[in-house]
Amino acid sequence: MPDSATPAAPGAPAYEPTERTVPSRSRERASYDKETVHAILDAAYLCHLGFVREGAPVVLPTLFGRIGERLYVHGSTGSRPLRAAGTADPGLAVCLTVTHVDGLVLARSAFHHSMNYRSVVVHGIARTVTDPQERRLALDAIVDQAVPGRSKDSRPADTKELAATAVIRLDLDEVSAKIRTGGPSDDPEDLSLPHWAGVVPVTRTYGTPVPSEDLDPAIGVPDYLGGL
Repeated sequence: MPDSATPAAPGAPAYEPTERTVPSRSRERASYDKETVHAILDAAYLCHLGFVREGAPVVLPTLFGRIGERLYVHGSTGSRPLRAAGTADPGLAVCLTVTHVDGLVLARSAFHHSMNYRSVVVHGIARTVTDPQERRLALDAIVDQAVPGRSKDSRPADTKELAATAVIRLDLDEVSAKIRTGGPSDDPEDLSLPHWAGVVPVTRTYGTPVPSEDLDPAIGVPDYLGGL
């Protein structure tokens, strides 16, 4: 395979590669196409947010939402990273990642075992959102990222809850996607070995919704849950 990043289609919007977004290995798997990046982000609701706290790296799993070219993360106003995003100048340097595992790639040799995956890495400065309208839109986006349509079928946060909730924004500027597909890449001399080789697909599934024990029986399962 060529040792270069996969370019976007001619004329397609793309993010500009930077030193931090060009991988040192398997560059042919990298993509900067905005449509590809957005699709990977929109298919997820869990991200990992990395930052440095008191000189040590910290990575936190958290929910997120996307609105256009911005990602939003929320948490308690007492959360250290969210506090730092509001007190640091110009904000908090972070690295946000999203990954989907699509298959376990089993090769004849242990060395060539791999995974089929889709991932996005975002570098940037996270800033606290203070505008009330943007905060509400961001919180709705985070809810709908996990369950599309849910924000309109739940009580919005009240004044007290909003006061206890911090929201940070990360612009999609320094971004890359990385994707692996296909089967194992066994060495030619291993092809005759008597070991099974191939791909075990991995998919995300949802079970049947279980109503809360105190739910009014007259309230049926909403249609949007059927589309998960």
